[in-house]
Amino acid sequence: MKHTLLIVEDDPDTSEMLRVYFEAQGYRVVTAGGGQEALDKCRAETLDLILLDVRLPDIGGFEVGRHLQDDIRTSRLPVIFVTERRERDDRIAGLKLGAIDYITKPFDVQELRLRVRNALRRAGSQNNPITGLPGDKPTTDRLGLMLERESWSALAINIHGLDRFNEIYGFVARDDVLRAIALTLTSAVDELGSIDDFVGHPIEDQFIIITVPNKAAQLHKNIEERLRQAMTYFYPIHDREAGFVQRGGKDGEKVAVPFMDVSMVMLSQKDENFTSVDNLRQALSQAVKV
Repeated sequence: MKHTLLIVEDDPDTSEMLRVYFEAQGYRVVTAGGGQEALDKCRAETLDLILLDVRLPDIGGFEVGRHLQDDIRTSRLPVIFVTERRERDDRIAGLKLGAIDYITKPFDVQELRLRVRNALRRAGSQNNPITGLPGDKPTTDRLGLMLERESWSALAINIHGLDRFNEIYGFVARDDVLRAIALTLTSAVDELGSIDDFVGHPIEDQFIIITVPNKAAQLHKNIEERLRQAMTYFYPIHDREAGFVQRGGKDGEKVAVPFMDVSMVMLSQKDENFTSVDNLRQALSQAVKV
């Protein structure tokens, strides 16, 4: 099956050159000359990747990226920003918007082809790109198989305040938090779980563990203790000592931003007759804070 690319480029000659080149490489190509047209085509087409020029005549590429991130239908769509800007801050701005790559003009078309190919390979992986744990689809599949068993237990670990942490400290610090939590969970399962236990990372702020009933309570207690101790250590020492993050608000006022916290849910076949994975996922998200 052909991958479909959306090329968002306001220069007709560049757009046509890229269309002809990528079609010759076996891709299906859709083009847009502006930001609003790109958003319209994202809603109308089934796309695999966007090559998004930052400089557009109506809505800038970064603003298009924000719209894509805010829409659940396009929030996971891989984006490669194409721009004449070479400043570090511009690159970071693009990466903060979820871009998986960033290439500056003038670019080598062969290099761009390799970047597109590699991005599609990464996007095709069913593992979470940050933690390497099974992502949304494999976690959903395992939950479906779990519901067919006579006895089962599932734990959900939901992270609260991760978006605000990302805004203040940046995506690199956020990714470090997610990887540290993933390591905590897999270590706990290795030590206390059963051989067939499963740890998934289906969405950014939630992890799910599938285990057996006689292991669930101990895992729950151990993970709760570890995460309670660990959460404040993701913050710089001056914020840890204050007990909160102090940042500027409206009118120059100082606003106290609470630390991230975690909530957990533990469910088993005894709790409710779950008729679908969707019902189970909804119940796993309704957590009480640790």
